[in-house]
Amino acid sequence: MSGSETLARAYPVNTLVELTLAPGNEKVSGLVYCTDEISQAIVLKKSLVHTTLSSEVTVIHASSVTKKRIIDPDKEGKAAEEIMGTPNYKEELKLPLPNVNRRALEDRERRALRIAEEAFSKINDKASVEGQQIFDKLLKACNEVEWRGNSILVLKEIRVDPPYTADSCSLIKKSGGLDAHSLVRVKKIVEAASK
Repeated sequence: MSGSETLARAYPVNTLVELTLAPGNEKVSGLVYCTDEISQAIVLKKSLVHTTLSSEVTVIHASSVTKKRIIDPDKEGKAAEEIMGTPNYKEELKLPLPNVNRRALEDRERRALRIAEEAFSKINDKASVEGQQIFDKLLKACNEVEWRGNSILVLKEIRVDPPYTADSCSLIKKSGGLDAHSLVRVKKIVEAASK
């Protein structure tokens, strides 16, 4: 591959290839499923024998390719049939790739980033391992849990201070008749998580 040539041009999608990889001159073959310029990855797909339900997928870093050979299905029918896993491989090679909805992909990316940021905000690197474990248990049970310094604030009315035991749970805000019940429940969760 020349320095200015993109992976997409060097390894066109739906092309059958045999690649020699460094070190050891290992040979892999398959149908180019996709390439990724950022990670410099080439993804090959090879059908598994005796099944139409799954394929073997191989991800290869472009820098490990020492030799590339394009397999012409018209001239090398046996090799193409082996890679594609079917004697009807020519029909499968003609199938167009599905359209990609860019907006849907961007929405999925934004959602994944939001979820990752939310999960990251739930980690307190200054708390002890036990404190983080108690926090995680309380988050699963109560859903409204946040860090306030090294203390855990549950339902905006109960605080759990280090060393994160049932005795370190206290009511900080009285907002109705459920306060005492909520405190008892939080204490039980903390006690169970401490064992």
